[in-house]
Amino acid sequence: MRYLPLTKDDRAAMLNKIGARDIDALFRDVPKAAIVGRSAFDLPDTQGELEVERALSRMAAKNVSAGSVPFFCGAGAYRHHVPAAVDHLIQRSEFLTSYTPYQPEIAQGTLQYLFEFQTQVALLTGMEVANASLYDGSTATAEAVLMAQRVTRRSKAILSGGLHPHYAETVETVAGLSGRVVRTPVTPGNTEDIEALIDDETACVVVQSPDVFGLIRNLRPIAAAAHAKGALLIAVITEVVSLGLLESPGAQGADIVAAEGQSIGNGLNFGGPYVGLFATREKFIRQMPGRLSGETADASGKRGYVLTLSTREQHIRREKATSNICTNSGLCCLAFTIHLSLLGEEGFTRLARANHAKAAALAERLADLNGVSLITPNFFNEFTLELPKPAASVVDALVDKGIIAGVPASRLMPHDHAARNFLIVAVTETVSDEDCDALVHALGRAVQ
Repeated sequence: MRYLPLTKDDRAAMLNKIGARDIDALFRDVPKAAIVGRSAFDLPDTQGELEVERALSRMAAKNVSAGSVPFFCGAGAYRHHVPAAVDHLIQRSEFLTSYTPYQPEIAQGTLQYLFEFQTQVALLTGMEVANASLYDGSTATAEAVLMAQRVTRRSKAILSGGLHPHYAETVETVAGLSGRVVRTPVTPGNTEDIEALIDDETACVVVQSPDVFGLIRNLRPIAAAAHAKGALLIAVITEVVSLGLLESPGAQGADIVAAEGQSIGNGLNFGGPYVGLFATREKFIRQMPGRLSGETADASGKRGYVLTLSTREQHIRREKATSNICTNSGLCCLAFTIHLSLLGEEGFTRLARANHAKAAALAERLADLNGVSLITPNFFNEFTLELPKPAASVVDALVDKGIIAGVPASRLMPHDHAARNFLIVAVTETVSDEDCDALVHALGRAVQ
């Protein structure tokens, strides 16, 4: 038994120790109806590689790839152009196969790009320090709430109604165990009076901008209200390209920034893997989750890089760890770093301007359709429309015409009846003028 190191005698000794007659005795409390045998699994006979490949290809052909039709989906995952150089470079063996850089003397390349990645994230977010990435935007948000609870020694977290529902659910699952999570009402296209909810028990306020409906939020008054009560402001960003035009959350008073970096260097990839961005003030650095790569000098005075902080359970005692995160999204943050380096500051700004210009032009045309209203007065490259009928049925109708019109809000908030007529539309540089024409004409007919 190559992969089962315990012998029959070992297992008998273990069963004897706990007083069980045999393996079946361990499951005696399981209802008989819940126990199934092999006959319950109607699996096909064994097939060869060629047959399996054909079967899977037929299944895959049922999907519509994002680049094959006019595509306007966003809501946290965005289709941007990724230069061919990005994939070429990250597939070099020294990057593709590298692992945790525990030994700096043989991991300078990995440590250097992590350092450069952190520098880019800190500059984009307007913060003083950033870590070497987390898994994705939603788990970064949950880690931010846990960090705020540690810093303030309070337990209450207030989540804006404009926070992406998946992010909010992740926070409730992860941070809800250590404190109380309060979600404000969802107000599409409007801002709620979140400042009035902040009290002396509040650890943090979590606000997304642009929010899940595309609305750009002014963080300054929220930051001021939070700080007046000793709470922290956590700014969440799902579309990091917006930072090419919008004022950084750090400049607006945010204490922690949690973001999804997928838009830069990483394709949609059926939902992952993605890359979580995390930045904060230097005074909170020892409470920051994950790890941090730092610059130093070796014995000869040459510049080098090391893991400066690794406050996770794999490195220190559990009670002193800031997080149980196992690693960072290394290859994805390398793709982020390469793409952003290729763009440069000027190119990144041009990309953001192109996104906003295309979105603004299309929003104006769609808002002119009979029965269609634009409910987000200010936005970056994503906006929300109110349709005269359920958005899900309209999206289904347009799929039959070869157009992916966007994300019905009801998919994100299935239990919110008021959201059923809202359609979230994202427009990036990958959308052509012909794509926009097709959506305007098809949506105009579909809502009649």
